[in-house]
Amino acid sequence: MIPRNDVVVIGGGPAGIATALAANQNGFRTVVLDSRVPPLDKPCGEGILPGGVAALATLGVHPAPTDAVPFAGIRFEDEESSAWAEFSGGAGLALRRVRLHELLVARALQAGVDFRWSTSVTHVDPGYVTTDSDRIPYTWLVGADGQNSAVRKWAGLDSGTSWGKRFGFRKHFQVRPWSNMIEVYWVAGCQIYVTPTGEQEVGVAVFSRDPHLRLDQALQRFPALAEKLEGAISTSVEMGDTTCLRRLPEVTQGCIGLVGDASGTVDAITGQGLTLSFQQAIQLAESFKRGNLSTYELAHKKISTIPAAISGLLLLMERSNGLRRKTIRLFQNSPAIFAKLLSIHAGALPLSSIGMSEVADFGWKLLRA
Repeated sequence: MIPRNDVVVIGGGPAGIATALAANQNGFRTVVLDSRVPPLDKPCGEGILPGGVAALATLGVHPAPTDAVPFAGIRFEDEESSAWAEFSGGAGLALRRVRLHELLVARALQAGVDFRWSTSVTHVDPGYVTTDSDRIPYTWLVGADGQNSAVRKWAGLDSGTSWGKRFGFRKHFQVRPWSNMIEVYWVAGCQIYVTPTGEQEVGVAVFSRDPHLRLDQALQRFPALAEKLEGAISTSVEMGDTTCLRRLPEVTQGCIGLVGDASGTVDAITGQGLTLSFQQAIQLAESFKRGNLSTYELAHKKISTIPAAISGLLLLMERSNGLRRKTIRLFQNSPAIFAKLLSIHAGALPLSSIGMSEVADFGWKLLRA
């Protein structure tokens, strides 16, 4: 008889491995299934906000200075204005996605997580997962298989609403980072996100609604940034993916829980994807320990509400040049407002830290900006 695994995780990306680690820390036997072979890469901003860094530490993952570059905050810049703010709750970390994956896998193997790479899941039944080579029993099942999650479909959770589908393309350049911040450059129709990923490297990603817009073309719209990258050697192949804001009514069904992009997404420009995945993983494992996934439903909504709201605001800025110019101009002229919003975004302050008078003052200043 095949021994029953306490937790079977479908999807071996950061969200899946983080969930396996968290479950393992709570005493569960865990196996991770993925059709791919590590290390796994994905086009993303590669920044982890302070809340995500804290969650990683809880999982026992501590990137060394040779692996990750700390960043102090975020800068927004467009044709007219430039605004920046530092995190109030410690620094974020930026590192290559493949290196993050290697660190997660190493920590999970050390903890005793069982990995089955090159394993395709063909069907999910109550209590069993069928793969191309085996039938694996489980007590709890985790869908960590991305935006187009098959587990989500099998569980009947594939509803919800999506907004603002966009396309992102990323590659890296060999150049010394010129800032200790993640920078977001805005023009009409697209944004470019710059992340320091090493002592002599930056990751550069473009986001737009145009599936044909590639990074080299987009850089022509950002002459100051293009000048910084002039002559820099590309250190990776350009990769692309889609991004959107998607909310699901539910992320659990019986003994099945969704985590990471399988459980809903925020627009990649928020830089929240990895942080949300790690925080969700910890909460999902806690619900296994309690024997009831309803606690995860509540925790997931709490974790996701502010990032989704900020994602919506940034998508409004992306669609309206006038709103975008006014907002960044306001942040430049009122840095305390930007700093507080950034602290809320990074999880250092609760949403309740903004009072109604501040909301009214923000709206008035935005109208006058």
